[in-house]
Amino acid sequence: MELINTLIDIFLHLDKYLGEIINQFGVWTYVILFLVIFMETGLVITPFLPGDSLLFAAGTFAALGYLNVGLLFLTLFAAAVLGDTVNYWIGNKIGLRVFNTNNRFLKRVLKPEYLERTERFYEKHGGKTIVLARFVPIVRTFAPFVAGVGSMTYQHFITYNVFGGLLWTGLFIFAGYFFGNIPFVKDNFELVIIFIIGISLVPMIFEFVRDRLQKRQAEQAAS
Repeated sequence: MELINTLIDIFLHLDKYLGEIINQFGVWTYVILFLVIFMETGLVITPFLPGDSLLFAAGTFAALGYLNVGLLFLTLFAAAVLGDTVNYWIGNKIGLRVFNTNNRFLKRVLKPEYLERTERFYEKHGGKTIVLARFVPIVRTFAPFVAGVGSMTYQHFITYNVFGGLLWTGLFIFAGYFFGNIPFVKDNFELVIIFIIGISLVPMIFEFVRDRLQKRQAEQAAS
């Protein structure tokens, strides 16, 4: 429970935490941000790390002059593409064996329903899942893994990977850069972060509701 409360606090106060990181680490902030985005997209055991909200907050600080927006974009774009690439090869080389582990920590993080949810998303959208999943927390982390497990070649995967990474990092970083310092946004940063997280969850909620409705309709048709 304490870990959950800490993560929620970090999500909702990214402006404060990121400001402290910039003041303390200076140029090394780019490395820290790179590692967070790389881990969130590249390691199946860290789907809980901030993604959308961190990009938006980083863009906001770039607008204030604390970070160079061009360098920030290139750094986090590279992190997103490299993260998905590593995740793809983890899926390709290790595959479903990762989900059959007896390790308690891994069992908590690598829940079968996460993989099932991603597989359903993948079955519906095909290769476009790599792009669309960028905007859906949790699915974003598992989509490249599932692509590696499946039959998608790396040559096919990398195209979606680069385009999706470009779209995702560019949209949120520059949204923060251009809109993050509007007085209303600055005064209600926590609400904005909640809104961003909520918007990111909309595709997942839509898919969940649609799946439940389809199952219900199938059960009614069979009865």
